[in-house]
Amino acid sequence: MNSVIISRFTAFMLLFMTSIGTVWAVDKPAPKPASRLVISIEDAVGIGMKRNRELEIARLDQRMAGQKARESWAEVLPHVTSSVTYTRTIEPSLLFLPENTFPGISGPIRIGSDNSVVGTLRVDQNIFKLSAIAGIRASSLVKKISKESFRQSSADVEANIRKAYFDALIAREKLVLVEQSIARWDESRRDTNALFRQGVAADIDTLKAYLSVENLKPDLIRARSSVMTASTRLKSVMGIEQETELELTDRLLYQDRPVPADLPTAYAEALKNRPDVRSLTLQLEAEDEKVTAVRSEGMPSLSAFGQMQMQSQFNDDQSPDVNGWPTTSSVGLQLSVPIFSGFGTSAKIEQSKINRMQTRTRLEELKEKVRADVEIRLWNLLEARKRIEVQSRTISVAERSYRITTLRMREGIGSRLELTDAELQLNTAKTNYLQAVYDYLVASVELEKSLGRIAPAQPST
Repeated sequence: MNSVIISRFTAFMLLFMTSIGTVWAVDKPAPKPASRLVISIEDAVGIGMKRNRELEIARLDQRMAGQKARESWAEVLPHVTSSVTYTRTIEPSLLFLPENTFPGISGPIRIGSDNSVVGTLRVDQNIFKLSAIAGIRASSLVKKISKESFRQSSADVEANIRKAYFDALIAREKLVLVEQSIARWDESRRDTNALFRQGVAADIDTLKAYLSVENLKPDLIRARSSVMTASTRLKSVMGIEQETELELTDRLLYQDRPVPADLPTAYAEALKNRPDVRSLTLQLEAEDEKVTAVRSEGMPSLSAFGQMQMQSQFNDDQSPDVNGWPTTSSVGLQLSVPIFSGFGTSAKIEQSKINRMQTRTRLEELKEKVRADVEIRLWNLLEARKRIEVQSRTISVAERSYRITTLRMREGIGSRLELTDAELQLNTAKTNYLQAVYDYLVASVELEKSLGRIAPAQPST
């Protein structure tokens, strides 16, 4: 009897848990399907320029510089202030008069009302303040520097996206090469097995053919992993979700790119267009304005002011308008002439001069680095182009050699060593050509960036 009860209870619990699991499975939201994105390299750049977070930070920095430029104009525009002051008298003021001043009045006189209201409107305007003018010029230069900084960030992001796209392409192409090599060795293994059954090939040949296929499988695993890693990096620099599936429409194809005629021409173009050079040149101009601004702190300044007041005093039992709100106004000029500031101004001037010399030194150092960078990028491009020319001829020869070696093996007059060598030569030729094309495309992107040719994205307004 007890066993029956236990079995029924167990069945009930199983049914209950099954129903709970069913309800949970129904209520559980279905996983969001991964979106698929078909993109060319230009599509990738366009998306990245809109969604890359580093570039968005650069846009915000540029907007910040614009607001700082607006702020610098405050020194030359009128300042208008208004105030209203209410005073409640707790104990009135006392007025002490000399004796016998007024007949019948002796001792202190209490003056004032219970309430007092004063309204003031004041306008201040700088007429001559050289530091303000220098500050405006410096802030306009800072705005231009921010624009060049945005150009630099834009060029970095675009170059990174293009190189990440090329990384994804070469990873995919290398996977194809491994798959092709496995397919060739698998075909060779089948031919070897057929020759072994005919008594033409030895047992060791079948083992070597089998090992040739198996030894390539780790390369296949690594190649597939490289494809996933390159795709992850590309999505990261584009600023899109990692769940997005990417389908790349472009291929690693060699297309000759225009290059400068010689190194001096390339160097001159880089000095003219590179945002980092332009930014540091503007920084040097800004340092000159800072020196002028600090020097002007020791010069006279002239300002004008105007003020209007309305006031009323009344007791608690009176109306605020009892006195009619009389109005007073005044205007004037203020001349300020610094005489001695404890050597603070002269110290600031020397500091500004030192900063200017440091900026000039950094600019000269940057120009040397730009020349070296342009030369390296140019030589990398030319070297990759030469390797492409050589390897394009090598591939056709390697393919012909592999076909001849395969026919010799099928006819039983070739050796396994010959086939292994032919396969290695063919795979090496294709890999070298693929690597040369990749190096050429990457070098062309780096040269474009080094010359300052990469156009910036549109900044946010």
